[in-house]
Amino acid sequence: MLVILSGVAGAGKDTIKKELIKRTDYITSLPSYTSRPIREGDVEGETYCFVSKEEFEERLANGEFYEYDVHHNNYYGTSKKLLNEKIASGKVIVKDIDVNGTENLKKLLKNDTKVVTIFLRVPKEVLKKRLETRIDKPGPDEVKLRLNRFDFEESRIGQYDYVIKNNDLEKSVQIILTIIENELRTKETEF
Repeated sequence: MLVILSGVAGAGKDTIKKELIKRTDYITSLPSYTSRPIREGDVEGETYCFVSKEEFEERLANGEFYEYDVHHNNYYGTSKKLLNEKIASGKVIVKDIDVNGTENLKKLLKNDTKVVTIFLRVPKEVLKKRLETRIDKPGPDEVKLRLNRFDFEESRIGQYDYVIKNNDLEKSVQIILTIIENELRTKETEF
């Protein structure tokens, strides 16, 4: 089963993903490939698989991604090889991805893999504060760029199975664990 977490930058996707993995032995992460520079706190192969723009474009030309998109002038994509390896492991895969990627993965995987989608909502003013106090300290222009995507991301909420207001980490993690456990119990004969 693939669990997709979406929401604007700063919504808490990565924090929640780390908590889910820390608290269970049956959940794993699927890092995206990206051409963005590595930031403080990033771990190669865990946070993302970091490659140059040229290498990303080469992998793209070779058909190595299920989906990809460009955000904030950087490529992000889901590796076919990595996803297939994770699916074969039998663990629940948690991936954070944007709304476009979610739509593409749902279409591509619907006949082969159960995909559960969760959108994390955060009020715009809370999001602005989170972005301004992040460890990677984005500048005012980057904060503005990320906030400009807020309305677009929110407009796509209807494509998600679940929408959670992420204003309390512990509560959000517990809700998502409950969703995952319930989805695992449901019959997987029809996706």
